[in-house]
Amino acid sequence: MKHDTLVLGAGMVGVGVAYHLARRGRRVALLDRRAPGSETSYGNAGIIQREAVAPHAFPRDMHSMWRMASNRGVDVRYTPRGVMQAGRALWQFWQHSAPEAYARIVPEYASLIALSVDAHAEMIEAAGAEGLIRRDGWMEVFRSANTLEARLGEVQALSERFGLAYEALDARALRAREPDLDAQASGAVHWRDPWSAADPGALVAAYARAFEAEGGECLRGDIQSIARHGEGWRVATDAGAFEARDIVLALGPWADDWLATLGYRLPLFVKRGYHMHYAARGDATLRHWLLDADTGYLLSPMRAGIRLTTGAELAPRDAPAGHAQLEAAETAARGLFPLGERLQPRPWKGARPCTPDMKPIIGPAPRHAGLWFALGHAHQGFTLGPATGQLLASMMEGEVPAIEMVPFRAERFL
Repeated sequence: MKHDTLVLGAGMVGVGVAYHLARRGRRVALLDRRAPGSETSYGNAGIIQREAVAPHAFPRDMHSMWRMASNRGVDVRYTPRGVMQAGRALWQFWQHSAPEAYARIVPEYASLIALSVDAHAEMIEAAGAEGLIRRDGWMEVFRSANTLEARLGEVQALSERFGLAYEALDARALRAREPDLDAQASGAVHWRDPWSAADPGALVAAYARAFEAEGGECLRGDIQSIARHGEGWRVATDAGAFEARDIVLALGPWADDWLATLGYRLPLFVKRGYHMHYAARGDATLRHWLLDADTGYLLSPMRAGIRLTTGAELAPRDAPAGHAQLEAAETAARGLFPLGERLQPRPWKGARPCTPDMKPIIGPAPRHAGLWFALGHAHQGFTLGPATGQLLASMMEGEVPAIEMVPFRAERFL
């Protein structure tokens, strides 16, 4: 076999895995139908969220549930078909979001998030990608003083428990840092630990070049079959067949298609999302990555313009785009910051691969030697790709991983 390992999927997670395996001396090929960083990893908000120790839970208070049911919010939208298709997983998501269950999930999830910035730092240096990185954190901006006050209580508790750095900004302090924001903003939480990337797709592509510098090979092909072949695996594509002893499924929202053919029924579902780039009106400047916390969209000062990223849409992965959520977010954003014209002919659409317990699946497949999983990262694939690569490479090489990996193994769903 030409390769020891085939990594399927060249998003942030797949590139992170491939890089760390190549660093350990393996002959690794990274296979995708498109160039590295061209799919889900291209379209996110570009934040390496070191502060994201508490994953997104299913709201359980009546006010939030009623607002979601109305299907008019900016943060969450759904289609009936999307809810029906993900029904079993959503029910489990609801159960895992109960206070007692969620309290067990948070420290497990936080152990993974704690590795995120350091893992990216290694790959940024190897890739020579310093020019893409900002290290001044990001902000949750609040229109309501009451909402800000409630959030500050949560933030202080998380900060004390997990050692997170933040600043509480009143309206005046916020205006000093973001003078072009509308006066309706009451204040903000400025998270200091996270880093951000001005071009997420370009960062993944830079990491892929660092992988190639370690002797790795990037292959292009659309997967047609995955099957056991002798003591290893054979992956057939429209560009030919490739064989290796080990394969890693890092296919993001497309993983479920191939898991089913291999006999695994994992409760995965997708949350779709959209983005659009805008100019700023006049000489206005957006200086930080900003979440409109009361509304549920994010503004990012990217190379391509100001990127507006929506919240979650529960809809089938390949269903036609629905732009009402983006349009509602754009209307809200124009009331917060002076956005100018759209800079793209149509919105970008992508899908996030999610699990009902909010934790990714990282580790060996329970019933197949040489098959490994790195999937289900939901909103944090961009944040966690390099850390996932470190951990999975350690497992595949028989080393002791940096954190306990039992909470992330597939067996919890089987």
